[in-house]
Amino acid sequence: MSVYDKYETVIGLEIHIQLATDSKAFCSDSTTFGAEPNTQVSTISLGHPGTLPMLNKKQMEYAVKLGLALGSEINRESRFDRKNYFYADLPKGYQITQDNLPICIGGKIDLRVENKIRTVRIHHIHMEEDAGKSIHDVDPKNTLIDLNRAGVPLLEIVTEPDLRSGEEVEELMSNMRQLARYLEISDGNMEEGSMRCDCNISVRLKGSSEYGERCEVKNLNSMRFAKKAILFEQKRQIDLIESGGKVIQSTLNFDPVSGKTSVLREKENAHDYRYFPDPDLPPVVLSEEQISKIKSELPALPHVLLTKFKDQYQLSHYDAKLLTEEKGLALFFDQCCLQSDNYKGLANLFINKLNPFLNEEKMNLSDFPVTAEGLVAFVDLIKDGKVSSAIAYQRLFPALIESSEVEPMALAESLNLIQSADEDFLSKIVDEVIAANPDKVKAYQKGKKNLIGFFMGQVMRSSGGKA
Repeated sequence: MSVYDKYETVIGLEIHIQLATDSKAFCSDSTTFGAEPNTQVSTISLGHPGTLPMLNKKQMEYAVKLGLALGSEINRESRFDRKNYFYADLPKGYQITQDNLPICIGGKIDLRVENKIRTVRIHHIHMEEDAGKSIHDVDPKNTLIDLNRAGVPLLEIVTEPDLRSGEEVEELMSNMRQLARYLEISDGNMEEGSMRCDCNISVRLKGSSEYGERCEVKNLNSMRFAKKAILFEQKRQIDLIESGGKVIQSTLNFDPVSGKTSVLREKENAHDYRYFPDPDLPPVVLSEEQISKIKSELPALPHVLLTKFKDQYQLSHYDAKLLTEEKGLALFFDQCCLQSDNYKGLANLFINKLNPFLNEEKMNLSDFPVTAEGLVAFVDLIKDGKVSSAIAYQRLFPALIESSEVEPMALAESLNLIQSADEDFLSKIVDEVIAANPDKVKAYQKGKKNLIGFFMGQVMRSSGGKA
């Protein structure tokens, strides 16, 4: 047994989701991504003396949405605090966040890894603002600062230390991004910084109930990087313990090029930030009516649709997972299934043809011209044997997109794609194929029975797919 097999990795996440609001958390600066550096700032986001913050109502509503979707308890009164620390890209010298009274407490999210369901508990969700961005690779001697991101609204989801592997972290991040997109509170694009996470990693001997000393890897903006950081860090900590050393609580940076972590600072705890209530912001007080209204506006959630597609539509987990990855596609599929019980046929169409077509054409589902009724009629032609699956996918589907106003049956007839069961028609084609391939006939008669597939293919081709 490897020495590494004696240990268990314990991981907790702090997930930061940038919210899709038009303005920043505490002022009216724009949040549009990709603007010229330092063009989306104001005296408030720059922290000028005498300026006062104002809460973005949408940020509060989005926090409640996410909390309800995760089964959290919504605090009827939450408060903002100042988290004091110095970074060059933090203009005020403190961050407005929530410490003692966050907006959401508790909750959970389920993961499926290696066909096993794991439940990860949520400790809390709080509202805060983002810092700016330090740019190190433009000027060889100086770090450049872009403060467009300073003050952008964030939700931070803090999990309990319930995760045990990089695969579980990847699945959780994927599920959280999917949920944020379903709720339409964030685009979840990690490459644009809309979603990132800090990983708190420790190791302990298997069977132990005590947690080891943790190290926090900051600002991982890629699931692949998160997995690599966890693999490196768990090995580093085990090697350190096995050699007689001790893990020191540290905040770490991860270098994706080398695949290694390095120490940014040691021994960082809550008291180091000198939290205190923000004197410029009143408490956030929510009424039962406000919470009920937000709850009534929640969309169908991905795990609910996944269960429905598996139980009601009898699809495999694999198919149901693919069909629920994107909210629009899932709802469109569900709409089609309300009009037909040909669930598997519709699933095959969506997975193998419709979704690849949208991706190849870079087309939004809202721009797809064929209605749910048209797609149902299309798959029914295949189910009823009127058009072969191959011909339907190769010829009828493209034609249907071009002439979406025409009924699929009428379109198939106009293109001469309707399959024929006429025995005289088929017999004539069979005779022609046999006559045209005397060498293959002799080989078949001598025992090469797998040639039957060749003959069937020739008949199909000669019939134009109508046989």
